[in-house]
Formats: sequence, structure tokens, C-alpha cells
Amino acid sequence: MPRNIVAIIQARMGSTRLPGKVLKEIQGRPMLWYVVERTKRAKTVNQVVVATTTDPKDESISSFCKAQGYPVYCGSVQDVLDRYYQAAKEYLADIVVRITSDCPLVDPGLIDTTVNALLEHDVDFAANRLPPPFTRTFPIGLDVEVCTFSALEKAWHEASSQHEREHVMPYLYEKQGRFKVWQVNNPVDYGKLRWTVDTPADLEVIRKVFAHFSGRIDFNWQDVLALNENSPEIFKTNVGIVQKTLFDH
Repeated sequence: MPRNIVAIIQARMGSTRLPGKVLKEIQGRPMLWYVVERTKRAKTVNQVVVATTTDPKDESISSFCKAQGYPVYCGSVQDVLDRYYQAAKEYLADIVVRITSDCPLVDPGLIDTTVNALLEHDVDFAANRLPPPFTRTFPIGLDVEVCTFSALEKAWHEASSQHEREHVMPYLYEKQGRFKVWQVNNPVDYGKLRWTVDTPADLEVIRKVFAHFSGRIDFNWQDVLALNENSPEIFKTNVGIVQKTLFDH
């Protein structure tokens, strides 16, 4: 039976370290454009939806999405789990792929791998990284989380702590045995590489990456890894920046 697989990209203008980052320009286009367009290239995904908020500050995100013809849902500012659940319900998702808007190098192939892991292993939740104290073997900025709608709905009903609501899926993986969980790992550990955008230094690195590829979006994460190895000076700007955890606000 065909399943409706919906990728939901959470996006807000508010950011403590780089306000308005989701619409910051990279090669003449807003960062969010790269996140959506790269996600749309995943073969397993039927639809890509941007989930922003009802905060007036986020109207610029809604306007951009509407101008681009991207499906958009406006929901809760702080209860991001509710925002995901309501968006998933509105777009009739059977399986939900969570992507964050600060990951313009998100890899469609890795999205497919993670979705297929969920299906093949018949689990409730699959991811290619779990936050500390768990492990990650893919660079920061390639994060993909996938769950069934029924698991998301159960989390929506039952999750009560602030970080469970704000970070969407901790309820699915933090307590062993509560759900069936699968983690996709890379044979070589690249978990310390930083390809996300949370600070001006991060944005500078990502702009250099896209400049190297002349604004193209058809390259994969292995191409970026090769660039990292051949031109390490591009990636030196944001070395040493500490990634925020689920408990940082």
C-alpha cells in the first residue's frame, strides 16, 4: 500500500546567534530555498512542507513560500511538536521526515536512506544522528529524522516536558523500549564536521561551499566531504563553534 511521505521543514526568523538566518542570501537565493529544493530531490518524499509559526515576525517566511509555490503551515511558536503534528495531519502524512531550515546541505540521498531504513526495519523512528549523549557519524547539518504518523501522534498526546515539545522527537528515542528505533550510521565517523548554519561564521563557510559549486544543488554530501579534504581552508572559519544541545535555549 503506497504511503504518503511528507518532509516537514521547520523554519523561524528567530535565532539567538544569527537572527533571520533562514532567509539569509546564498548565491542570490535565500537559504531556505536550498533546504526545500535539496529536500525535494529525495526520491522517497512525496511532498515538502515548510512549517513556520503564527508569529508576525515569521510572515516573511510564509510570503516567501507562497511566492515560490511551497506548501506552508503556520503553527505554534514554542510547541514545535504540535506544529509538526498539525502540519502532518493537514497534509495527510503517513510518514514524517523532519528537516531543519539551518541545513542547506541536507542530502536527498541520506533522506532516502533514512526513510528506507524506517520501512525496511519496520520501526517507529529512524534517524542518521541522535543528539548527545547519543552518537552521530554524519556531519552536523545533514540531520534527518523520520517517524510514522502514528508514533508522532502518540508523542503529541503523551510528551509533556518543554524539550520534548520544543525539539519534536526526543519522546520517540530518549527512553529505550518506548518505540522501535533505528539509527543509520556511516562506516567512517565524520560527526565532528560542522556543515550547519547557526552563526555568521557558519554562514560564511556555507556560502563558500555553494560558491565552489557555482550555486548548483545537485552535488551530494560526499562531494562536500571531498571539498573538505581538498580545500580545508574553506571550512576553517567555523571550527571550534560548539553545537547547541536540546537543553540550550
